[in-house]
Amino acid sequence: LPAPRGMGSFTVWDYVVFAAMLLVSAIIGVYYAFVGGGQKTSKDFLMAGRSMSALPVALSLTASFMSAVTVLGTPAEIYRYGAIFCIFAITYGLVVLCSAEIFLPVFYKLGITSTYEYLELRFNKYLRLCGTVLFIIQTTLYTGIVIYAPALALNQVTGFDLWGAVVATGVVCTFYCTLGGLKAVVWTDVFQVGIMVAGFSSVIIRAVVVQEGIERIINDSYYGGRLNFWDFNPDPLQRHTFWTIVIGGTFTWTSIYGVNQSQVQRYISCKSRFHAKLSLYINLVGLWAILACAVLCGLALYSIYKDCDPWSAKQVSALDQLMPYLVLDILHDFPGVPGLFVASAYSGTLSTVSSSINALAAVTVEDLIKPYFRSLSEKKLSWISMGMSLFYGGICIAMAALASLLGALLQAALSIFGMVGGPLLGLFALGILCSFANGIGAFVGLVSGFVISLWVGIGSQIYPPLPEKTKPLYLSTAGCNISLGNLTSTENPLTTVFSTATAERPALADNWYSLSYLYFSTLGTLITVTVGIIISLLTGTGSNPVRGYVSFFLSLPVLFVQGEKSSTLQVRGQGNEMHNNFSSRPWPHYFCI
Repeated sequence: LPAPRGMGSFTVWDYVVFAAMLLVSAIIGVYYAFVGGGQKTSKDFLMAGRSMSALPVALSLTASFMSAVTVLGTPAEIYRYGAIFCIFAITYGLVVLCSAEIFLPVFYKLGITSTYEYLELRFNKYLRLCGTVLFIIQTTLYTGIVIYAPALALNQVTGFDLWGAVVATGVVCTFYCTLGGLKAVVWTDVFQVGIMVAGFSSVIIRAVVVQEGIERIINDSYYGGRLNFWDFNPDPLQRHTFWTIVIGGTFTWTSIYGVNQSQVQRYISCKSRFHAKLSLYINLVGLWAILACAVLCGLALYSIYKDCDPWSAKQVSALDQLMPYLVLDILHDFPGVPGLFVASAYSGTLSTVSSSINALAAVTVEDLIKPYFRSLSEKKLSWISMGMSLFYGGICIAMAALASLLGALLQAALSIFGMVGGPLLGLFALGILCSFANGIGAFVGLVSGFVISLWVGIGSQIYPPLPEKTKPLYLSTAGCNISLGNLTSTENPLTTVFSTATAERPALADNWYSLSYLYFSTLGTLITVTVGIIISLLTGTGSNPVRGYVSFFLSLPVLFVQGEKSSTLQVRGQGNEMHNNFSSRPWPHYFCI
């Protein structure tokens, strides 16, 4: 095969396209800073005045999902491990169903800004503080990685300036978040999702032309073993099977869509609960479309490089560099189009980071400032919210700089993001689904789930699963006529890179630590709920433990019998009319809305 053109060959037009994407994003922020009188209150800034309609919110949710992980990582995943990743289409359906029918009604009914406010209403202020602190730590760490990792991957292949891209995206993102609030975040996401789809489409269309038809791509993928859609092996240690993706993936993504502030904040900003639910279901169509694009890109990657794998040939140093490598290879005759792909990758970064900055500002104002400074006026809170956005934007850029120094520890840091999500999902599930659960049970359950998740997650980073569990597919270099490259090897946290542990492995390494990464969140959720239920039953819902047992058995038919009266959801904390109305409703009537 002929060698692709040299690295670092971005043209002026590519930079122009990328700069135009940043400029339009900034202009949207300026527009929403002043339209309608600007951001007069903290609710306007953090919740868009609860006036959003379903379609832009749905596109915003899709844009945040389609981060650089999707643009760079998912096609590489298909290339390396095959199209079994398509099973996530089922997972996304289950996630949206759970989020729309279980969690959304609770958060929307309460009219809260921070999801962690629910924890104080349901349990106590200490659990609210635990949830807030965990969210702030995981989100700032993750956001720094999201800014730095795609910049590193694109820099290695295209020569795109690393720190110029990091600082530019961080500054522009902080700029429009601080000026325009949630409205700017949502509408820039709408613009950016268009850029991302255009970037994916350009690669797919050109790949089909190069390969002279979609039939050849499918045919090559079939004979290369990439169309491995079904694997019903129940082994929880195998990285991807039908069961790990459907069960583990549902828990993992529900912890994001169901209870994570970044996602919840947007759909509860809708003007009605109907629009909020509709935004989630429209978003589901978007998720399926994005998944289809990513899978097609991955299969095209394999079809084009089936005889000469750039990774094995040392033309790229990590799997997530394959997509930018392909773009420069097949689109170099079209000035500006490689820049469109880079803009699409950074659009994913911007949408994820902007959502995180706005969510961090929201939880800080609602959970750490308002409860302790009740005399602050709405105008002052609005200014404080803007200040928090500016502050967290700076923190995220600083975290990106720190990420550049951490090296291989980055992948562990990203895994910790998933490990924290499981116990938090368990905590919310305990409060919403178990009416007898109390604060003691919830706290012990949260700590237990967190410790177990960290144990297995960190262990899996120290002792990565062996190839028989990850099942990487064969890659060939038989058709290469290029000399081996000498790229600097870089570990990227956004893609699980196939590797074998050389150190001596303890007994736990091939069993406990080899658990599929998708089960980390599942494990944390189930441990939190199980321990929370047991401790709540032992300590009782009052002075008499028998009440806990009685309440437990009374609540069992709640999920299946609509309209039958059961125990009410006990809400503690602020006693305003909305909260009283919520707590006084028969539990099944409320749950089944």
